[in-house]
Amino acid sequence: MKQETTVEPIIRELYARFFDGEPVCCESIETGLSEDDYRKTCIVTAADGEKAVLKIVSNDFTFPDKIRMWKRTVEEYRDLGYYCPRIFCDHNGGFPVIDYRGKRCVVYAEEFSRYRTLEDRMVEDAQSVSTREYAKEIWRMTARIAAKKLDYTAYPSAFCLFERFCPSNENDEVTENALEWKALADALPGQFSAQAQRIWTHWNENKNALRPLYGKLPTSVFQADLNATNLLIDKDGAFKGVMDFNLCGKEVFLNYLMREIYSDFEPEIERIREALRISSAYYVFSEDEKRAALPLYRCLKPLWFTRVEDLREAGDDETKIRQCLDRIEFYLTADLDFISCME
Repeated sequence: MKQETTVEPIIRELYARFFDGEPVCCESIETGLSEDDYRKTCIVTAADGEKAVLKIVSNDFTFPDKIRMWKRTVEEYRDLGYYCPRIFCDHNGGFPVIDYRGKRCVVYAEEFSRYRTLEDRMVEDAQSVSTREYAKEIWRMTARIAAKKLDYTAYPSAFCLFERFCPSNENDEVTENALEWKALADALPGQFSAQAQRIWTHWNENKNALRPLYGKLPTSVFQADLNATNLLIDKDGAFKGVMDFNLCGKEVFLNYLMREIYSDFEPEIERIREALRISSAYYVFSEDEKRAALPLYRCLKPLWFTRVEDLREAGDDETKIRQCLDRIEFYLTADLDFISCME
């Protein structure tokens, strides 16, 4: 919830570490997801009318060295002509760590965005638009970043596979979704047990087969959070860039591209193919990537969170349960063509 207030002394002090001028008011919002994930964003307006953003954060994936990586990545996107609000060090060239409201927090500053977000447009203008309308621009941007093959960090993005994004994660997100699906499947009536176990076995065999190939796939450093709150558009609705790099990091391009697309099976597959075709105009897919596309799809999509939701929504309806399981098993083993879209 946003609040516009006079500037509390600690915010005034922090502002002075990053910016010159006199702050006169502050609009703040807290967006943390748990007790161990505290995030406060302060939009500070100075006496001359200029705005700047202070972020006060306490979680296990935000720390000075990570923020430096975000800062570098912002500049890489800007170098390609995409607008991203710059991240600023303090006057000493660092990111201060302070005690704030009983938490040990790191503080960094950002340029106040010159463009509004897609979400703002959807709310303010009551526009019936979605990220899907910007998919082609997003895929082009992603492919161009992939083509840079950025390699200045080992920190993974939140989309990481076969590793954890941060210490508090027990598994990667793909495995977490699959385990959630397994828990639901284990609770199904007995007549579904054999098929559910068969699906689980197929998924694990595929994942294990993918692992050695996955480590050979090209990577770059991506923003990794392309939702309506982070896509920036101008007054005419044209795509301009992205903001909020707190989930960014090193990532396998093919994984990143597929993960940003989700729908029902058939339209999802067609959108992945379209994304691959568009990307191939800006990025040259390696032979390893072509070999990995199908097993990666089988690892990511059949037990993705949308399939978890489908099985949960089926409830006790045995016809719907069977349909869910049949479709998962089909696409987990289907010989889908992605390679022709990667030429």
